[in-house]
Amino acid sequence: MEHPSGIPQKIVDKVVRRRGRLHAFETIEAQKTALVVIDLDTATVGGDDQCRRMTPIVNAVASAVRDGGGVVAWVLSTMSVMPPNFAAILGVELATRYFNDGQPNGPGTQLWRELQRREGDILAVKSGASAFFPGKCDLNEQLGPLGIDTLLIAGAVTNICCESSARDATELGYKVIMISDALSGHAHGLHEATLATFYRIFGDVRPSSEIIELLSA
Repeated sequence: MEHPSGIPQKIVDKVVRRRGRLHAFETIEAQKTALVVIDLDTATVGGDDQCRRMTPIVNAVASAVRDGGGVVAWVLSTMSVMPPNFAAILGVELATRYFNDGQPNGPGTQLWRELQRREGDILAVKSGASAFFPGKCDLNEQLGPLGIDTLLIAGAVTNICCESSARDATELGYKVIMISDALSGHAHGLHEATLATFYRIFGDVRPSSEIIELLSA
């Protein structure tokens, strides 16, 4: 079996031998599903060609989720206080830019203009990398009353905030699927490495075409 998202065949073969099937989650119950779109804000998308190219894909999946009775959650970031080790890790210039982007009405707090937010969608604001880390975002609390048990992860950056959110959501007991062509990652194969690791250990990975097909099944 080949994986449609291009995960290395050696990894796919190992996973299939272990569990007997290509995908951990073979169906999606649309009414219990949330599309979680992470950090597709003006600052991020405006400076990333890949993010701009995948905007129509995110909108298409969002429409399919809503049509099936699920919910769309847009996650943005804020930074009221510079984290204590932020500048030491990122360097002063980059840390300051991210800090400024995350101020009230900053470009990091505004959804990219081409994304189609609709009435009934959820808006969550995180103050760290993960949208599901306790005390850093209230998205889990917003999803709880809706009976959501499956999350579709899209957004930026694949190997940072999206991966952090996806892993924490798995720890909370959600079925988590990363949408391979609705994620934008850093260079040097980091996007691909995240998808391969997540597929092996934490959840599932599928392209948007399969997600839309499963939602409408």
